[in-house]
Amino acid sequence: MIAKEFVMGKIANCRSVLLRALRDHQGKVDTDDLENAASRLTTSLKRLQGDLVLDEIRGIEGDAAHVYFGVLDHLLVRGKDSFFMRQRSRRPPLDRMNCLLSFLYTLLMHDVRSALESVGLDPAVGYLHRDRPGRPGLALDLMEEFRPMIDRLAISLVNLGQLKEKDFNISESGAVRMTDTARKTVLVSYQNRKQDERAHPFLEEKMKIGLFFYAQALLLSRLFRGELDGYPPAIWK
Repeated sequence: MIAKEFVMGKIANCRSVLLRALRDHQGKVDTDDLENAASRLTTSLKRLQGDLVLDEIRGIEGDAAHVYFGVLDHLLVRGKDSFFMRQRSRRPPLDRMNCLLSFLYTLLMHDVRSALESVGLDPAVGYLHRDRPGRPGLALDLMEEFRPMIDRLAISLVNLGQLKEKDFNISESGAVRMTDTARKTVLVSYQNRKQDERAHPFLEEKMKIGLFFYAQALLLSRLFRGELDGYPPAIWK
């Protein structure tokens, strides 16, 4: 089931984000909590190996997301008081980190949707996300494996001091919004990150991260044409 591969890619990459933080910021992060979360994500990946129906796959993804987002702000080495996050909140985001993530995910959605359309796939025909008519289900599916990359970018923006508390406004209702200046900072950082190069784990060639969206969309189209036996998510090391 292709939905399983989307979730597998996401959870594996979430685990990589936590393990990289342990390597890069040893002594500055809560080692026990991050190691425990990474271990639980490993368990989630093992659970995906079974013969599962869609609701079970979604349940595993939901459990893994709860574990991951429960420790994501542990990766902050500065700005913890201003950018704390206990869980994902959307529409509206209720803290600065959620606001930042929502904006970055919107940028990612645009690129992934364009990549799918460029190879002739309908972004609305989802496999993991297929319960709401009118939303871009396949684009949301393909986004999953790239979300952890976005999470790392968000953490980096805060850790490097490129975003601060003053870059966000909080309304009387509690909704959080970024200033226009902050949005420009984030957009530039996102575009720069897309210029970084990595070796593609399946195609085994080096390419810019921005081209990974197209490469994965192309692999999906090859799968649908019967040229591949399964979908290989882009799993980062």
